[in-house]
Amino acid sequence: MNLQYSISEMEIIEQYGKRKIPVLSFFTGGGFLDLGFELNGFEVVWTNEAKSIFADMYEYGVTSWRRSVYPGPRDAKISDRRSIAAITSKDILDLAFLGKKPPLFGIIGGPPCPDFSQGGKNLGGEGDKGHLSQIFVDRICEINPEFFVFENVPGLLRNKKHREFLAQLEMQLENHHYSLDLKILNVLELGWPQNRERLILIGLKRNISRACIKKELLKGERGWFPWPEYPEYTAATKRFSWPGVEALNKTPEKPSSIPDRLMVNHLLDGDNPPSEQPNGLEGFKPYSHKFFTTREGDVKGKSFKRLHRYRYSPTACYGNNEVHLHPWENRRLTVREAMRIQGIPDTYVLPPNMSLTAKFALIGNGVPVPLAEKVAGSIHRLFGDLLILDA
Repeated sequence: MNLQYSISEMEIIEQYGKRKIPVLSFFTGGGFLDLGFELNGFEVVWTNEAKSIFADMYEYGVTSWRRSVYPGPRDAKISDRRSIAAITSKDILDLAFLGKKPPLFGIIGGPPCPDFSQGGKNLGGEGDKGHLSQIFVDRICEINPEFFVFENVPGLLRNKKHREFLAQLEMQLENHHYSLDLKILNVLELGWPQNRERLILIGLKRNISRACIKKELLKGERGWFPWPEYPEYTAATKRFSWPGVEALNKTPEKPSSIPDRLMVNHLLDGDNPPSEQPNGLEGFKPYSHKFFTTREGDVKGKSFKRLHRYRYSPTACYGNNEVHLHPWENRRLTVREAMRIQGIPDTYVLPPNMSLTAKFALIGNGVPVPLAEKVAGSIHRLFGDLLILDA
């Protein structure tokens, strides 16, 4: 299966040895945001994940991926497993750069989102999880990178209460001389078959933004960042005639008017079946009668949502073992199938001895790799002449 990143893994191999832009990764999780940046000329030099089982899976998964791409072992390690609240900026800079900051580096991270999400407790910035967003912004202002990426759920922008908290964070960042832009991106509209929205807030130091876009940006000015856009997929949920719910034991006809890239069928079938890949046979055993009575394409309930082979997947949010059902087999998706829905390369492997619940939680918590890759590519291209890659 070709994941069709805008920069290929072969190009990464050819670039190996050239200087890349270092980034510090907060709330690293499985490293899916990191993968998108590493595919686009960045190098993750420091990572932070406080949940031990996620940190272990990150090290195993990213190591397996890096070994498939780069020469040499390139083992991945979580740099600091403490809570971000317990780590000082000096700790981070000492470990990442031996106390000496490079001329150009960035920070990326997605603070925990339950306090801002539609299905969460709606505690906002006052919640234990929500407060970590404030600490993340504090660390950005203290470390003072040339750029940063803050990722979270759309509710942080759409909910009035949470929007006020976000506005406070934006004001703090602008007072520390960052030009800001933000947008809700849907990976479906970037050409990947999952309906998953994420809020992306990007900041560049004002002198960097001025050099990149040849313009002085005012405080509060937005709409200047070259967000990734694919007009052929814009408003994809509404512009195509998607098939509905199928009758039981019926094989649906493939629509001719919908791009193949926007249907999960190519991820779950074809010449490179997921069952033949690592983690391809790992899944929960089916016990309920609903595995046999839920119709293909029926995703209206809170649980037992069965994908349609010729539709996109709903948001891959896998909590309490509620993993989406396979379109034509009476079971839940396997670990590898879920990873493909998230755009994770087959060379990223999770350890066999970890629980299925932890694996699906890690997968569902992460940013789709294609979305991360598209954002990272836009940042890298924006820098343009500022970048000097030494052989």
